[in-house]
Amino acid sequence: MSIGAAVLMNAFDAHRAALAILVLVAAALICAGLIKLLLPLLRLYALARPNARSSHLEPTPQGGGIAVVVASLSIAGAAAMATGLAIPTALYSAALLIALVGLVDDIRPIPVLPRLLLQAACVGAVSFWLAPDLRIVAAVPLAVERGLILLAGLWFVNLVNFMDGLDLMTAAEVVPISGAMILLGVFDQFSPFATVPAAALFGAMIGFSPFNRPVAKVFLGDVGSLPIGLLLGWCLLQLALQEQLTAALLFPLYYLADATITLLRRMLTREPFWAAHRTHFYQRATDNGFSVPEVVGQVFALNIFLAALAMASIFTTSMLLRSLALAGGAAAVGFLLLRFSRRRAS
Repeated sequence: MSIGAAVLMNAFDAHRAALAILVLVAAALICAGLIKLLLPLLRLYALARPNARSSHLEPTPQGGGIAVVVASLSIAGAAAMATGLAIPTALYSAALLIALVGLVDDIRPIPVLPRLLLQAACVGAVSFWLAPDLRIVAAVPLAVERGLILLAGLWFVNLVNFMDGLDLMTAAEVVPISGAMILLGVFDQFSPFATVPAAALFGAMIGFSPFNRPVAKVFLGDVGSLPIGLLLGWCLLQLALQEQLTAALLFPLYYLADATITLLRRMLTREPFWAAHRTHFYQRATDNGFSVPEVVGQVFALNIFLAALAMASIFTTSMLLRSLALAGGAAAVGFLLLRFSRRRAS
């Protein structure tokens, strides 16, 4: 056995592995069961009808995110109570409130400013819960760092919402990231109070995926995409606070790049960047001849690669290797964005 393999085996925690498996299986079953119960109601009261900015052609119920959020939070909460994990109450409260904001917005759109203020309050409740000694860059004044965390969290919550525009797209993002986080937790490289929510989110997305695969029977809706962004962002923040900033950037790098570049491009061309549109790279890909399964499959494959790079960066202390991992991830993301922006070769 190699030295690296021996180190991994010594770090393996069977109790954490068993807990993660129990959490993800329970979340998957509860989420799938809730969707089956909710679908008739969603078909009656929450139909998303196609418009010029839609990627679907038929009226499709939205709001499946209710099941994802309920399954994730209930199972993570039950596991935390059973094991004594100190998952912050602020996280649960903020996720529920931001889900409620999304639900209202799904039914009757909320103006941009009140929506952002409500989202900022949710993100702020989580970010300002952090103890003062938890730092990402100690040289930066605490107030400045907390303010930047608030802005980054608010952007991450919204970019997950912006990127949820194709069947299975959010699953293609969340499943590789949360799955890798589970592995990190099992090998004692990720805090237990972040591993459990990651496992619950992983399971809930697995339970949701059969109903969202092309052609989707139900969409997440804002009620799902917004709190998913909050929960995933919180887990990524825990990595950054563990001095694993490279991994925290690599995991969501495709979503960060697609959403941020699209936003900046729309701002530069003086478009109403806050309005719904179809100019994200993944949306342009479908206009350029790529099928939905092709787009989502390539994003999923890229995210597995990014997750592997992120995990590798955690298991090394070499700044050179971490820099190379980040550069390799950026190159892979750039390649896919360029591929999506061009006509598919026939």
